Amino acid sequence: MRILVVGAGAIGGYFGARLLEAGRDVTFLVRERRAQKLHESGLVVKSPAGDLHFDAPPLVLAKDIDKPFDLVILSCKAYDLANAIDSFAPAVGPDTAILPLLNGMGHLDVLDARFGTAKVLGGQCVIGATLGAEGEVLHLNDMQSMTIGERAGGRSARIDTIAAQLSDARFDLQVSEDILQAMWEKWVFLATLATGTCLMRAPVGDIVSAPGGDDVLRRLFDECRGIAADNGHSPGEALVTRARGYFTDRGSLMTASMLRDLENGARIEADHIVGDLLARRKTSVDGASVLAIAFANLKAYEARRARLAG
Repeated sequence: MRILVVGAGAIGGYFGARLLEAGRDVTFLVRERRAQKLHESGLVVKSPAGDLHFDAPPLVLAKDIDKPFDLVILSCKAYDLANAIDSFAPAVGPDTAILPLLNGMGHLDVLDARFGTAKVLGGQCVIGATLGAEGEVLHLNDMQSMTIGERAGGRSARIDTIAAQLSDARFDLQVSEDILQAMWEKWVFLATLATGTCLMRAPVGDIVSAPGGDDVLRRLFDECRGIAADNGHSPGEALVTRARGYFTDRGSLMTASMLRDLENGARIEADHIVGDLLARRKTSVDGASVLAIAFANLKAYEARRARLAG
């Protein structure tokens, strides 16, 4: 199976490197600047699960794609989705499957409109990773999982074939027979974590140690899971119990990657992770919406960033 990993950043670089390590037929679709860096330094992964270094990882530029791939793994940021689609479109043939690992749900509509629903799988990943100063992939903790599935539910020969290619690559691979539920549950957790840590500019432990901080996270989580319920994907008890444990841990240093991006003055996925969630609300909340306040905070950051950029 020929696999195209779109980008060799933190997420694509990590999972693509693990697949290369396992002997899979992987090619990274990169821009010229990233290609030059990889030609100079190779693809470097530093991870608690084992470091990797590929001197000459297989690379392709968009203009050089000359035939379809069997699987396209997409892990870009939501604000780069349109450009990413244009770059990998030549790699999509009649039998190509597209596996997006983006957060939220809005990207599915965009991909469906361009390539058709039948080509687009459901997927998500859980990993803490970023790029270092020299372009190396830094795996920050022991989380490294990917979940895939057919959006219509159940199992299929296609998903089993893809799972066989993604398995045994030193990351946790799961096939879900209800991938949309899994994606909604991750969205609820991530939106709570992102809005809470960005609004308070602090990790979870510091937030819940502050007066009223635990109530902020509780209300955010309740709002997010209420919206999921509005859309037929109420989080299961396992997720609710796990999330409540995370969001009440006074010793937790957990933050969202969105907070790291915000503190570095970088672009953030405010619209895709928070704005789109708010747009899907169907029932009102009692009192002021903390989620709406947190979203306004993120949009104010974006406005200020754009103004200072000029």
